[in-house]
Amino acid sequence: MRLEGKVAIVTGAGQGIGEAAARRMAAEGAKVVVSDLNEATGMAVAASIRDAGGEAQFVACDVSDRDGVKALIAATEKHYGRLDVLHNNAGVHETNFTDRAKSDELDEEVWDRVIGINLKGTWMCSKYAAPLLARSGGGSIVNAASIGGLIGYPMGGAYGPSKAGVVQLTRVMAIELAPNGTRVNCYAPGNTDTPMVQKYYSSAPPEQAAIVQQVLLGSHLIPRLARPEEIANVILFLASDESSAMTGSCVVVDNGTLAWRGIREGDS
Repeated sequence: MRLEGKVAIVTGAGQGIGEAAARRMAAEGAKVVVSDLNEATGMAVAASIRDAGGEAQFVACDVSDRDGVKALIAATEKHYGRLDVLHNNAGVHETNFTDRAKSDELDEEVWDRVIGINLKGTWMCSKYAAPLLARSGGGSIVNAASIGGLIGYPMGGAYGPSKAGVVQLTRVMAIELAPNGTRVNCYAPGNTDTPMVQKYYSSAPPEQAAIVQQVLLGSHLIPRLARPEEIANVILFLASDESSAMTGSCVVVDNGTLAWRGIREGDS
């Protein structure tokens, strides 16, 4: 198994890509610290991993809160004595908090919350995990970026910059943590079948839901949403020794979205 004997933290592991990554890591032999702000979903994921024969502990954490992050790292060391993988997955979008999500309408409080979780949270978890990773031999940090940090789209005025920041933070930390033996990489998923994406069409009337789904898939060369489990496969690769020659990289997993300019074969 690819993570046998290793300890991993997955933030935002209560649902979506984080949940899939936590399950995948546990299936590959890792002891997983399942972390989420939502205690009900986080505890359920940890319990399901244990029910499947894996080892997992739940630790509640708001990654934008310094004391909470420090407590998460301390709990990991207390439970398992080491840390080999940090997966900074926790993330939010401005539409989680408001329907006034255009950049010229966005409330400052919403901007701060998105940046605080997506970018500051990634930096802070990495900052406080770095010493424990170093003591365990270096390990791997895997950050969740997004194609929203590589290209622009409407109503992403906080989310997009936060994810672009994650890409650059990944490069900087890869340089700075290399002497400790710690590798730092990120991945940039496109539209994936998670609650964050499902909300755009699940609550809409059927005729509008179909239009939203068409828009979400319109840029995909592979004409469907990615599944969280597919993204988790990439995360596992970056977390494991199989990617031992990689650091400072951003792996795009977007069903082909960035490969073209919207002109399909056969279009006139």
